[in-house]
Amino acid sequence: MSLLSWLLPRKKPVLSLEQHERLMRLPPATELGDTPMRTQRWVVVDLETSGLNLNRDQVLSIGAVVIEDGAIDFSQAFERTLLRPDNPLSPSMLLHELGPAAIAAGSDPADALLDFMAFVGDSPVLAFHAPFDQHMLTRALKDSLGYRLQHPFLDVAGMAPMLCPQVNQREAGLDQWINHFNLQVEDRHNASADALATAELALILFSRARTQGIDTPQALQQRLNQWQRRKQMHSF
Repeated sequence: MSLLSWLLPRKKPVLSLEQHERLMRLPPATELGDTPMRTQRWVVVDLETSGLNLNRDQVLSIGAVVIEDGAIDFSQAFERTLLRPDNPLSPSMLLHELGPAAIAAGSDPADALLDFMAFVGDSPVLAFHAPFDQHMLTRALKDSLGYRLQHPFLDVAGMAPMLCPQVNQREAGLDQWINHFNLQVEDRHNASADALATAELALILFSRARTQGIDTPQALQQRLNQWQRRKQMHSF
């Protein structure tokens, strides 16, 4: 990305009247509260992207499931491919199994993102390596909708070593934690499957949190923030 592109103002996305009305109906985000963790509705999300560059790469697909009443609610699931039929295939699309059929069924990014934010509602979001997903989703929402994402994101990749300090998995990826807890995952590198695996891992971690006296979403967020600050201090 050139310096000139940073200096030039971004063009506002052009939305249809229907899209604008849907955007205005989206509920505002709420902060994590002090109600029991079990009563919180969580949206567990996984993004498939064209690469790992935070400023250049694009969101290809979104998969999400819901944790509610202490369990995964399989009646609440989300999956969209953010591609138009004329998008060319790339190696990253093939890696994520986004072949011609998926591309042909792809949604306009603005419509897909509106669908997703309606699905999220005012719920907090969980993700494995959440800062990456949060950044990519924030940029996609701003570019396609002019929408400012303000929902709380909690990082399952940080929760796992924090709540399981006896496990030597501090820098482990999702696959390593899946194997450690013997989770049965049918597929990987697919947004919906990865979101489901992350949700299953999160439920185990929520149980560990309660045994450690962490009973509310707010307390979990505070403990995670403290743990991450200590980790950063020890890295210097």
